[in-house]
Amino acid sequence: QVQLVESGGGLVQPGGSLRLSCAASGSIFRIALMEWYRQFPGKQREWVTTITSGGSTNYADSAKGRFTISRDNAKNTVYLQMNSLKPEDTAIYYCNARVVRLGQTTLTDYWGQGTQVTVSS
Repeated sequence: QVQLVESGGGLVQPGGSLRLSCAASGSIFRIALMEWYRQFPGKQREWVTTITSGGSTNYADSAKGRFTISRDNAKNTVYLQMNSLKPEDTAIYYCNARVVRLGQTTLTDYWGQGTQVTVSS
């Protein structure tokens, strides 16, 4: 199996910064891409940003200019640096990894358990 463990969430004041981490482990042959999503109370999960194994990135409009995704392929870890945080960024943040498991050829999505980010004074 594959496990994703997120960390780095917490309470921060408006204008502050947080860095989230998500480490993947288990029977991993290759990780095609890693992503961050977030979910507001009572809402569907929404996509925030993606990084491919080659380092290409893409961002939702709400994240452009403030959030930066990065990846350490050797550690199977993805990071989300969030700057200039706003109260409307308050949500549970989830990481996703699209993985080819050892001995397999198909891609499967795996999710972390989520980490709470609260932006409030």
